[in-house]
Amino acid sequence: MRFSAEEFSQSKHKRLTLLGMSGVGKTHLSKLLSADEKWYHYSGDYRIGAEYLNDAILSNIKHKIRQDEDLAELLNNDSIRVKNHITFDNLSSVSSFLGKVGNPEQGGLPIDEFIRRQALFYQAETLSMLDVPAFIERAKAKGFNHFINDAGGSLCELDDDKVYQSLAENTLIVYIRANENNEFALIERAKNKPKPLYYNQEFLKKQLDIYLQENQLIYAAQINPDEFVRWIFPRLLEHRKPKYEAIAQQYGYTINSEDLYQCQNANEVFELIGATLCR
Repeated sequence: MRFSAEEFSQSKHKRLTLLGMSGVGKTHLSKLLSADEKWYHYSGDYRIGAEYLNDAILSNIKHKIRQDEDLAELLNNDSIRVKNHITFDNLSSVSSFLGKVGNPEQGGLPIDEFIRRQALFYQAETLSMLDVPAFIERAKAKGFNHFINDAGGSLCELDDDKVYQSLAENTLIVYIRANENNEFALIERAKNKPKPLYYNQEFLKKQLDIYLQENQLIYAAQINPDEFVRWIFPRLLEHRKPKYEAIAQQYGYTINSEDLYQCQNANEVFELIGATLCR
């Protein structure tokens, strides 16, 4: 959606898509807005885990359970059941399924299985973003005045104009650009607590080749999973920045994380977005 600052301010039904790395301030912005008015909060990652990856997540858990004969028998005769209890604040089952590439003895996934799960995640994220128009209508039917799409950090990796065009036609795309301090904090967080991530396949292959060569390794199965995430994250950040910028330039608008974190309430967020629209 393209708005003037006045049109956005006067709009009775504001619809936003938030774009940027995980940890850059998307959830912070969502909470500021939701505190004052009736916003429908759509989480792309929640939709992915609850709908499009639910069966794969459960299948993976059941496979692990069946490695124990006693538990396998209980599962097979329906004495126990497995449920994917995912919430907006707890997406651990999605992260666990996505996993990290590397040595299985250190919790890593074989490269073929890792790539398979990456592909499933890509498909799930694409579908979850194409669902946004339907959920906007659902939100309106439930009486919500406004709609916010809290998209995952890997939205820029879809490289799908159909997805971006759909989001732009139905929402105002707002890219939250990280400043240097914010980027440093994101990198430090990745070092201290390396988490599973989605990678563009071409980017992943190139970085794996570099990592193996730098560390004199032959196979991906020799990689320490956590060390690889720590190593690749700063490169992933640099890889995604121009992608975010390109989406914002073609389909949306950009605000800076340092400006966002100075906002104390919804009105100040609206003023920040309005100032961006003026530019």
